[in-house]
Amino acid sequence: MSPIRSSDGPSPTREAGEAPAASTRDPGAVSELAAQFEDEKPGRVLAGRTGALVAAVALVVGALALWQVFRPLPQGSKYYLIIFLAGVLPLVFLAYPADLRLRPRLRRLARRHDTPARVPPRQRAADAAPPEHDSAAPPEHAPPRDSAAPPDDSDTPPDDSDTPPGDTAAPPSAAGRSRPTPADWALAALALAACLYPVLPFSIGSGGGGYDAFLDRQGLLVPADLVMGTVLLLLLLEACRRTTGWILPAVCLLFLGYGYYGGLLPQSWPVAHAGLDFSQLVDAFYNSDSGFYGTPLDVAASYIVLFTIYGAVLDHSGAGRFFVELSTAAFRRSRTAAGRTAVASGFLLGTVSGSGAATTVSIGAVTWPILRRAGYPAERAGGMLAAAGVGAILSPPTLGAAAFIIAEYLGVSYLQVLGWATVPTILYYLGILLAVEIDARRSGVRPVAIDAASPWRLLARFGYHFASLVVIVVLLALGMSATRAVVLATALAAVLSFLDRSHRLTPARLVGSLVAGVRGVLAVTAVCAAAGIITATTTKTGLGPQAAALLVDGARMLTSDPAAVLVLTAVLAAVALSLLGLAVPVTASFVIGWVIIGPALLDLGVAAPAAAMFVFYFAVLSEVSPPTALAAVAASAVTGGRLVPTMWQALRYALPAYLIPIAFVITPAGLGLLGIGGVRRVAVAAVVLAVSVTVLAVAAGGWLPGVGPAGVPERVVAALAGVFLLRLEAVPVAVGVGLAVVAVAGVLVRRGSAGRSGGPTGTPELREVAQ
Repeated sequence: MSPIRSSDGPSPTREAGEAPAASTRDPGAVSELAAQFEDEKPGRVLAGRTGALVAAVALVVGALALWQVFRPLPQGSKYYLIIFLAGVLPLVFLAYPADLRLRPRLRRLARRHDTPARVPPRQRAADAAPPEHDSAAPPEHAPPRDSAAPPDDSDTPPDDSDTPPGDTAAPPSAAGRSRPTPADWALAALALAACLYPVLPFSIGSGGGGYDAFLDRQGLLVPADLVMGTVLLLLLLEACRRTTGWILPAVCLLFLGYGYYGGLLPQSWPVAHAGLDFSQLVDAFYNSDSGFYGTPLDVAASYIVLFTIYGAVLDHSGAGRFFVELSTAAFRRSRTAAGRTAVASGFLLGTVSGSGAATTVSIGAVTWPILRRAGYPAERAGGMLAAAGVGAILSPPTLGAAAFIIAEYLGVSYLQVLGWATVPTILYYLGILLAVEIDARRSGVRPVAIDAASPWRLLARFGYHFASLVVIVVLLALGMSATRAVVLATALAAVLSFLDRSHRLTPARLVGSLVAGVRGVLAVTAVCAAAGIITATTTKTGLGPQAAALLVDGARMLTSDPAAVLVLTAVLAAVALSLLGLAVPVTASFVIGWVIIGPALLDLGVAAPAAAMFVFYFAVLSEVSPPTALAAVAASAVTGGRLVPTMWQALRYALPAYLIPIAFVITPAGLGLLGIGGVRRVAVAAVVLAVSVTVLAVAAGGWLPGVGPAGVPERVVAALAGVFLLRLEAVPVAVGVGLAVVAVAGVLVRRGSAGRSGGPTGTPELREVAQ
């Protein structure tokens, strides 16, 4: 398949504070840049014997996950989780550097005692300089939280060289290619022992003795059990720190401290509890169904790893490239072809990638040159790319990892979760497409000639890439489990890859896809296992209902009206979830939000599907929420736009995703947005919310498509109309429709006035474009 060609002109002059655009034309550069803005830190690129060992272990873990689908281990699911974690956790310490920067700091401290004559000027300058950032993300655009920071080269194996950090010529990303240190090997061995301890068939002091003996000691752990449980606790915290940064381990320690010291709180406080000693906490983490081996890890080992392998197979078969090329070809003759291509690429790539930041970089590498030629400002283009990329996590049939946890928590099929996400996904992309149409006029976008093949020719030649996606949905509809459906879809994708000579999955490539899929789930597994600390503590202390009561009581302090209490609770919950998502990865954010905020919504009568999807959406939206907004940071690195304006543009494009969850929580009729309640309810809810998304797009963009610019009064009225329409009841909907008519009439009057006066109206930005 020939690549899409675009004759990029010279890059426009950047404004002050604008970053140079990242060079993302090379696929390797795209992958490396994407890794820096994931929820998880980029890992090492291992080679030689270490790389072969990691690949072999990953291959065994992947084979075990596939075997478990058709021939489950007779000892039960928890036994499988123990074996799975024993295979994955040691790989985390080999694949992810410690990134503690201890040795460089000690060397700099030692050199401070040297005389200036003994320290070369270049070395002194290097010591005084701040740590380098990757060239793709300049300092002012560096990810603002630990999870996005690229690793340094501080934990490379000790050697005999005393070359100071500032004198090395290696690029900042060289740390990702470093070898594991002796400490990493020791932690990997310790992780293997701590994970396998519950199933070891021989006695270790008063402990050990096999899996059944370990389960029989639940609530009565012996010293050996406590030691191994404590070791595994510390190792999981370190694994989370290596893969996601410091914040999630700190949150876990906060919950651990609450479990241990909560009994010292005044018993009159709502969050006080009777108190737990350390052995009770370790027992809850290590030897219960709500701890390390609880639902989050079960989802990672049973679902996420299989879908990650499927995504790797689909990507290696050329599907990702085909989706982008198809999007480009489909809109090559449209005035807004550049923007529509970016949005469609994000939607289609969502079937391959479960990460908003990675999808943003992937589509930006191809579409940013086209957007630039069309005249999009870097910040606006970056916001569009970020919003389209985050849509990958919200789009069926492969939602983010938290969607599988929803299915397990609520005891429903994954197909039902896909059904719940369908209408909100359509509305989300409707909002983005409307924003694209509006911005094409506000920014004076120019038509561009995109050199691409015919979309029908592409579909005829490579449309088979859609087959495995269709198979997943069909098999789920026929009642097959999600695990079996995705395995069969993976096999189909591998077979169909032989239709493309350049991407056929030979045995070596198939093994590589399997290994890549397992490596892609390492960080998620660490996060899911550590989430057991949060869920087990919440369960043992009763924190969930207590926190929910506090949230509801806070709303009742402002009003006693039940409907108003529900709305205020939903708004407070949305704010709390958004703030939580800024600090921890999406999966952990959902788990914490569900156990803390979910009960508050359920207590107010919100249906479980609506409450779960509400938490899910706001956990995902942290990817575009300032001040972190990893997807926007990634887009800024690609386009070279200023970071803060790019974040606000991304927020504007993603606005419908913030409001739609409110709609299906604050009123029973909102369940229609989740496809619940019959055809009539679903149709009415979808149409009303489509109108709401449209008027909100007009309010945010300042333009009514097909008519003209909207002034400040019309935008304010349109915003009020959109908010009223969120409450899917007769009176609020009637008021919202009336306000929408008033806003449209105002735009028509403004257009007529502008025509009679012979001059443009609207915002200063519009006047500049018109001139």
